[in-house]
Amino acid sequence: MSEQSSQEPTMEEILASIRRIISEDDAPAEAAAPAPEPEPVAEEPPAEDDVLELTDPIDPPAPVESMGDIDVYSPDPEPEPAPPPPPPPEPAPTPVFSREEVAETLVGDHASSLAATAFGSLSSALLMPKDGRTLEDVVRELLRPLLKEWLDQNLPRIVETKVEEEVHRIARGRGV
Repeated sequence: MSEQSSQEPTMEEILASIRRIISEDDAPAEAAAPAPEPEPVAEEPPAEDDVLELTDPIDPPAPVESMGDIDVYSPDPEPEPAPPPPPPPEPAPTPVFSREEVAETLVGDHASSLAATAFGSLSSALLMPKDGRTLEDVVRELLRPLLKEWLDQNLPRIVETKVEEEVHRIARGRGV
């Protein structure tokens, strides 16, 4: 171990080596490129508005009263707020027609009664709290016919496929 420690450089030797390398790197760069001469720059007079001299006294923004060693600031009263703008004029009322007047002028009696019947059945079907019906009940009623149709079309094929798979599984179990 003494051989390894004698061969390793000391901290001073490492630092000296680093300084030498740095000085060698800096020396050719300085010799190769002479320092450029600074170009004369026209000096602008300093702007007086940008500099705040802290020694210059300033006038207080509002009257200041002194109470012993303490200066009391009394702000100016705020001006009265502007009155609110007048409310916008109300729009002209739209004429209100009864259902009979609209039906008489736009559609015939037959079309009017069919539309009223359709809207009545729609509004009665969509009433949620009617007789304790919940949203879940309404969804169940709407999905029941769709689910029945899908099962009628697909259930026989699904059952047949599963039965065939089970028969093949049992047959393979006996043959082994």
